[in-house]
Amino acid sequence: MSKLGVVIVAAGKGSRMKTTESKQYLPLGDRPILVHTLQLFQNICEVDEIVLVTGEADCDRCREYVERYALDKVTAVIAGGAERQHSVHRGLEKLAAGTEWVLVHDGVRPFPAAGQVLACWREAQEHGAAVLAVPVKDTIKVVDDAKCIQSTPDRRSLWAIQTPQAFQLSLLLEAYERAEREGFVGTDDAMLVERTGTVVRVVEGDYYNIKITTPEDLPWAEWILHNVRGE
Repeated sequence: MSKLGVVIVAAGKGSRMKTTESKQYLPLGDRPILVHTLQLFQNICEVDEIVLVTGEADCDRCREYVERYALDKVTAVIAGGAERQHSVHRGLEKLAAGTEWVLVHDGVRPFPAAGQVLACWREAQEHGAAVLAVPVKDTIKVVDDAKCIQSTPDRRSLWAIQTPQAFQLSLLLEAYERAEREGFVGTDDAMLVERTGTVVRVVEGDYYNIKITTPEDLPWAEWILHNVRGE
């Protein structure tokens, strides 16, 4: 049976949250945001292992979380790199031998539905690469540096990309190695895979799978925790 690994990236400082504490360690309910994220993947029986990539100064704190909350699928807690891309690459290289599939996920996105996570993985098993996403609700404008509207894309073609993103591990490693050779830095893992010529499939998620980024996200996250995705 093919092995499924998860790389969770939680190395950012989160300046947009405007707190002295990094956003992944802020409390949500009775636990840090990051612990909710880890627990989600801990509870998915198809997941074989989790590699957590965090800031160097936070590795000991995260290992303590792993022990305190009995997160025994976490096989490694490692320090990330200068950019998210470098952090993910380090995490991929820590996955156990024999791992065929990988989910890459943001540590501050604690609410993907387990069924949607598995649907994303199954789509990747069919096509090599898949991402969770939702249709954009708002009209989007392309704006120049002077804040003048240049164009209005057709909203029907626009999707907001989420995580997890699912890949055949060998394909994602190839994409990372190519990006490194060419000095390319992308905004997500799918972007690197797209550069190899692989078509990345979209699996529709939902709007509860928020990335907790700014202070306005925290009360919304509390509501989701208590009313939609409570454990």
